[in-house]
Amino acid sequence: MANEDIWGYRADSGYGTGIDLIGFKVKATDGSIGKVDEHTDEAGVGYLVVDTGVWTFGKHVLLPASTIERVDRDDETVYVNRTKGQIKDAPEFEREKQPRDPTYLEQFTKYYGTPHM
Repeated sequence: MANEDIWGYRADSGYGTGIDLIGFKVKATDGSIGKVDEHTDEAGVGYLVVDTGVWTFGKHVLLPASTIERVDRDDETVYVNRTKGQIKDAPEFEREKQPRDPTYLEQFTKYYGTPHM
């Protein structure tokens, strides 16, 4: 997937514009990582902010929209295509920074834009 595409929701993910994901559980390929704290489906900068709770001592992580494999609205669960370790090692989300700032997002583009296993 090209870097410029990482901020868009996959057409086959089950996500549709206007669906509120706040509070949905988030599951990595190897287990639960937390709950959606905020999200956006703004064109070109779609992402989730996940509250990882005690799993990483209250850390929040930013996941580009393209990491979403599927959304299960019945179970209120978002499944992402990264492992817990990959998410834990991601650049730290800093709430006071502007998530829509291209300079700030570049670190996430570099990290998540690399092929995943």
